[in-house]
Amino acid sequence: MNVLIVLTSHDQLGETGHKTGFWLEEFASPYYLLKDAGADVTLASPLGGQPPLDPKSNEQDVQTEDTHRFNNDPEAQSELANTKILADMKADHFDAVFYPGGHGPLWDLYQDAHSIALIEAFVAADKTVATVCHAPAVLLNTKDKNGVPLLKGKRVTAFSNSEEAAVGLTDVVPYSLEDQLIEQGGIYEKTEDWHSLAIEDGLLITGQNPASSAAVAKALIRAIQ
Repeated sequence: MNVLIVLTSHDQLGETGHKTGFWLEEFASPYYLLKDAGADVTLASPLGGQPPLDPKSNEQDVQTEDTHRFNNDPEAQSELANTKILADMKADHFDAVFYPGGHGPLWDLYQDAHSIALIEAFVAADKTVATVCHAPAVLLNTKDKNGVPLLKGKRVTAFSNSEEAAVGLTDVVPYSLEDQLIEQGGIYEKTEDWHSLAIEDGLLITGQNPASSAAVAKALIRAIQ
């Protein structure tokens, strides 16, 4: 079981002067669930090397058992510090791909040509693509072999407009992810803010928020097995 995890390389939160990146729990929980299930995990990002961590995801009040495990795991930290370059990744080397969220993907991965081509290659090869929170943005510009948006007619979820408003970033993010998923033909679903929701539709698995990351990873493992 070989799984690719793709992280953002974008670290600027719009014009605020604040930092963003990937959300630690959304990486750590799936990383360890996959590892503990026996998967070989490869990490990649557009620029390679150390992807930027959203500093808010490292604050004490959002830590989980998995983030504590990561913060005490030098081997995993070294692996994260040396992500491979996304452009070098090939779908035929992996059984599935997973994208953690954080606000970073809204800026870089959603329009990254290598990421788009990689996702389209996974789907063409009948392999699962899993994303959580803001990472479903990576699906916005993807299409199937007939040029139809991958999202069209698919049940999906992602960080909701109400959750974005709750964190005060509605006017900071470059677009509403919920609205854009619908515009691309997705059938958007949500549960209560901050509660877990993972949706599987065909080869796509999406999760609503950080609380959904474990559910997405477990669904991904079932899909591979």
